[in-house]
Amino acid sequence: MRTLNRLLLAGLFAIAPLAVMAADDAPTPEPDVTIRTEGDKLIQEYRQNGFLYAIKVTPKGGKPYFLVRADGSEGNFIRSDYPDMLIPAWEIFKW
Repeated sequence: MRTLNRLLLAGLFAIAPLAVMAADDAPTPEPDVTIRTEGDKLIQEYRQNGFLYAIKVTPKGGKPYFLVRADGSEGNFIRSDYPDMLIPAWEIFKW
């Protein structure tokens, strides 16, 4: 009986770190918001688990608008109020 109790206790100690690691990797329900200023615009980037899914741009003298992912791929964003207009993301020069 003592051997069984010791094995159960050792198993609990072995599994405890795995439970803590799983809790750290759980998806967060709230997005991470990064706020920065670029020129005369206020830019807020919304990320969920490190994935950038929306950008809110607030011009100094204008109406704010959102840029959202066009098709889930990297770099293709569209304005939420003008869904047919693609935002170009070309690479002109690469050093």
